[in-house]
Amino acid sequence: MPHSRIAVSGSTGLIGAALVRSLRADGHEVVRLVRHPARDGDEVEWDPKRGHVDVAGLVGCDAVVHLAGAGVGDHRWTEAYKKEIRDSRVLGTAAIADAVASLDTPPAVLLSGSAIGFYGDTGDRPVDEEAPPGDGFLPSVCVEWEEATAAAEEAGVRTVHARTGLVVAREGGAWGRLFPLFRAGLGGRMGDGRQYWSFIALHDHIAALRHILDTPELSGAVNLTAPTPVTNAEVTAAMGRVLRRPTLFTAPAPALRLALGEFAGDVLGSQRVLPARLLGSGFSFAFPSVDAAIRAALR
Repeated sequence: MPHSRIAVSGSTGLIGAALVRSLRADGHEVVRLVRHPARDGDEVEWDPKRGHVDVAGLVGCDAVVHLAGAGVGDHRWTEAYKKEIRDSRVLGTAAIADAVASLDTPPAVLLSGSAIGFYGDTGDRPVDEEAPPGDGFLPSVCVEWEEATAAAEEAGVRTVHARTGLVVAREGGAWGRLFPLFRAGLGGRMGDGRQYWSFIALHDHIAALRHILDTPELSGAVNLTAPTPVTNAEVTAAMGRVLRRPTLFTAPAPALRLALGEFAGDVLGSQRVLPARLLGSGFSFAFPSVDAAIRAALR
């Protein structure tokens, strides 16, 4: 994509902040959607709960990247927080899609976040983008989340749902909470360790988002996961190898369910997800193995 004007929501999050840095480093103009009155020239005010976007700030944008949403693992899943998870995604995405569709000259692409939670627990069965949604809370949220882009799609905007796996990074996300434990020698497998974790290095995630923006033939669901999903036991062994720490501890499934409540089902669930559409479009992973992804996160 030549030097472009690109709007990004969720720009203070792990992925959003890294994407903004990457785009600006290559000379793109980035405007950030913020939930307060715009104070700087690169800010556009929006309120996802009220469905409000300052549409004037999106004029001239070649692409919109929507990454905002309440953290799935940030709090115990009370009914109130489950509503926050759902509303922050569905209402926010609908607001962005409506704003994009209302423009006289809409952007060429809306790249909207989603998650491999769409597939639910797949056990040891590999799935790609052709697989149907699973059962449970997260799959239902992901279905509604993706459907909320309908206005943009109906307006003829190329729309992509980036179904993200577990991002390997020190700065945040699930892996950001694992690194300190393993560094202290307190890491270990969770439950029986046989559940698959579909991961992706942060560097590869940002490169994949950039690839999607630059690849007109990609639309619909795209899995952002490395091509070699591994089990939790294999993750534990890799963390021990790379960090040179013992991995003797185990978090039994009953203890995780007691500590995490309903969210434990996501931690203990197995998702063996393959990035078929990324690979088919010619994308190459810089860090395809879990060892390489961990080492990249520690640089």
